[in-house]
Parts: sequence; structure tokens; C-alpha cells
Amino acid sequence: MSVILGIESTAHTFGIGAVKNGKILANAKSAYTTEKGGIIPIESAKHHKQNEEIVYSEALKISGINENEIDAIAVSQGPGLSPCLLVGMKFAKHLSDKLKKPIVPVNHCMAHLEIGRMTGAKDPVMLYASGANTQIIAYSSGKYRIFGETLDIGVGNFLDNFARHLGIGFPGGPKIEELARKGKNYIELPYKVKGMDIALSGILTNLRQKMESGKFSKEDLAYSAQETVFAMLVETAERAMAHTGKKELLLGGGVGCNSRLQEMCKIMCSERGAKFFVPSRDLLVDNGAMIAFLGEIIFNSGIKISGKKAEELDIKPRQRTDEVEVSWK
Repeated sequence: MSVILGIESTAHTFGIGAVKNGKILANAKSAYTTEKGGIIPIESAKHHKQNEEIVYSEALKISGINENEIDAIAVSQGPGLSPCLLVGMKFAKHLSDKLKKPIVPVNHCMAHLEIGRMTGAKDPVMLYASGANTQIIAYSSGKYRIFGETLDIGVGNFLDNFARHLGIGFPGGPKIEELARKGKNYIELPYKVKGMDIALSGILTNLRQKMESGKFSKEDLAYSAQETVFAMLVETAERAMAHTGKKELLLGGGVGCNSRLQEMCKIMCSERGAKFFVPSRDLLVDNGAMIAFLGEIIFNSGIKISGKKAEELDIKPRQRTDEVEVSWK
């Protein structure tokens, strides 16, 4: 049985997890936040660098393992913010050299999907809703295929931008959700579903205009934003389920923590006679455990990088899910 360490550093979270035989031993993390404004990649990377050893020590302590018991180091290779990804990759190389263990590069989006196995999902369509990524993903013909996605910004970035306009700090999603619970009146907004894809920047502009007009409350605008955009996500997810014939929907990504989005997914699945799965909150947000979890699957299939190749391993900030050959299935 192998022990795999997983390093996550794609955006605002620096996380380290440990997995053994599919069981999570540790899931430690430290997140970059702001009181006002959005994520600043360089500042987030500085946060990661300052906290890497602290989070690593915490993960070892929680897991109860000695670092010499680690068999491989899995690391988020992409997609993500370059300065943040670099911190994780450099730390992975440092540990690889120190412990003389191989590196297993992991696609961040796939890790969100694969950790869904812990919910009991077997072959789902995944609605992946996070900061920079908004995609409908499912496994088909040897790859994870993207059946629909955002044409401009991710739903998490959409919520963070809206929150910034309201004078709320980062991350904005949870605060928008809190405001939305107090909203009572639905305000009509543009509904931008284009085939299997969605567009969000125009809705964001419309919300800003309505906010600046002073005619609408923050609560009603937050409520209307959630209702509109989440309906768009659920519509495209349902269409992907109909197209693939799959009977399971898995919700993934940080925005998946939103209780209203979960509720809308449940309703859609109930109406279709499908099953709905959602991981626990600590596995929805960016985390090292999901990197370790997929890293173990890849490692056990015989894929690992060591020596000179490990030293030359690079980040892939724009790596797409459907570019990765899924040779471990």
C-alpha cells in the first residue's frame, strides 16, 4: 500500500493532503484572503511560499506518518495561476529531491471529479463550478470530455467580481449567498445559454448597471444573480446528461458549496430519475487531498516521474481537461 502526498496551489489555497489506499489521512490547507478586492496572484503566491512548510508539517502531524513513509508526491500541474502553480511545483521538486521519491503530475479539474468517487458516484456528468473554471465534464472514449463550458469568465470569478462591486472582500461567493438568502424580489437579468455553453460577463455588466442605478437592493440583486446563473448551469448539465445517457450528476468545485446550487441540482436530478452526488465542503473547495487521491490512482497505474525528468517538469497554467490522456482507467 502506497502513501501519496498531494500538493494543491492553483489559486488562493495552498493545501497538502495525504492518501493511503484510497483513504484520506490528512487534508491541511491555508487560504489567501482579502478584506477588499479580489485575488492578486503574486500576493497569493507569496502567501503559499510563506505557509508551505507550516502546512506540510500540519499534514504530517494529522496523518500520523513519517515523511520517509511517503512513496510519491502528487502535485497540481494545471490549470491555474502561474505564480501560484510555481510555488507548488517547486515545493514538490524540493520534497522529491529530499525524500528521493517520484512526482506524479495531476490535472486540477480531474482531481475535483475523481474525488467524487468517495461519494459513491460511478460514472457521472460533473458540473464543475469554481473560480476560473466552469465546465460540464464526463468520461467518454478514453478521455474526460468537456461537453459545455463558460465562454468568458468562471462562475466563481463572476461572483467575486460582483462582490467586489458591492465592496465585499475575497472570496465573495459565500457573502453573495448570505445576501441572497435575504432577497425577496426576483429582478430579471440576461439569460446567456449558448448551446452547451454559457456567458457571464454581460450579466455582470447588467448587475453593475442595476446596482449603480440605486433602484435595487443588494439582497435582491444577489438573489437574482444566483437564480439566473445557477439555472443556466443546471440547464447545461441536464442537457449533457441527456446527451451522454448518464444517470448521475456530480457537483464539484468551490461554488458547489452553495446550498442553493445544490438544491437546484437535486430538483433537476429528481425530475430526471437520476442520482445527485456532492462531496463534503472540505473536498469541494481546492484541497491537497483530492490531488493525493488522484495521484494515488495514477501512481498505482505505473505513472511516475523521477530523476532528470522530474527536475524538468513544468507547470501547465492553461491545461485543458480534454488534453490529458487518461491512461490509468
